[in-house]
Amino acid sequence: MEREKREVRNETTIQEFILEGFPAIQYLGNIFFLMHLLAYLASITGNMVIIIITWVDHRLQTPMYILLSTFSFSECCFITTVIPKLLSIFLSGRQTISFTSCLTQAFSFLFFGSIIFFLMAVMSLDRYLAICKPLHYPAIMNLRVSFFLAFFFNALSFILITGLVLKVSQLSFCGPNVISHFFCDLGSLIHLSCSDTGSVEIYVFFLALLVILISLILTIIAYSNIVVTIVRLPSAKERQKAFSTCSSHLIVLSLMYGSCVFIYVKPKQTNRLDSNREAALVNTVVTPLLNPVIYTLRNKQVHQALRDALSRVTLQKQSP
Repeated sequence: MEREKREVRNETTIQEFILEGFPAIQYLGNIFFLMHLLAYLASITGNMVIIIITWVDHRLQTPMYILLSTFSFSECCFITTVIPKLLSIFLSGRQTISFTSCLTQAFSFLFFGSIIFFLMAVMSLDRYLAICKPLHYPAIMNLRVSFFLAFFFNALSFILITGLVLKVSQLSFCGPNVISHFFCDLGSLIHLSCSDTGSVEIYVFFLALLVILISLILTIIAYSNIVVTIVRLPSAKERQKAFSTCSSHLIVLSLMYGSCVFIYVKPKQTNRLDSNREAALVNTVVTPLLNPVIYTLRNKQVHQALRDALSRVTLQKQSP
């Protein structure tokens, strides 16, 4: 059997793949195209507002908002990696993609996705310090530290994901070329390889443990301490307000972490491939749409900064 695989591999090498998308609902493609286009534009707009307002208003140039603007930029890149191709699939059905483009898309998706997870953990720790250790916060978190953390996790994500993509690029593909997904998902791509994928799957598994589970554990520890601190607040009104903010954060975190644990934290990447498409929609469409609202657009400081910016624009238009 192994000899047959080697013979086939020597005869032909697949250089182009087909993204299957969602064939069962393709007849509703126009409707889903419109829905996902609106969600994509809303996500991009919300995140761009956060980025612009952070860098324009000096009051928001604090560690928390620097991290948030970096998070928003990463999220814009993350969804732009996959959503345009998804929209094409809804309009035209299956889409072809070259092996090089496939690896490029997979790298971009995992690179920005890793940055997002690391930043979510850092932002959770930032909130923990601000709420639970307010006296120590200025000494621990400042602009220099926030810029360093953003740079460090960008570099770490680049190194980790580059190593993974290089390992996948060395695999041989000589059989079916249909990827059961709406983008070049590495789990689905590995499933199509006619090489021995054991070492690659182990690398993916431990990478998922490192990126997803470690950031999840840090986030759980941070929010557990935040909840304990909130419970001890003397005012019922303050407790209700704090719980309202925390619960909305936790809903988004649960969706993001839950879907990614389901997809990536498993020893065999060939398991549950059909379910991965639906789970991937959660972290590529749903949470990017919710994040701008949950993290900052509900924030009074951001509201005030937006009002001030709109007032300045209005005054400039009225001035002769």
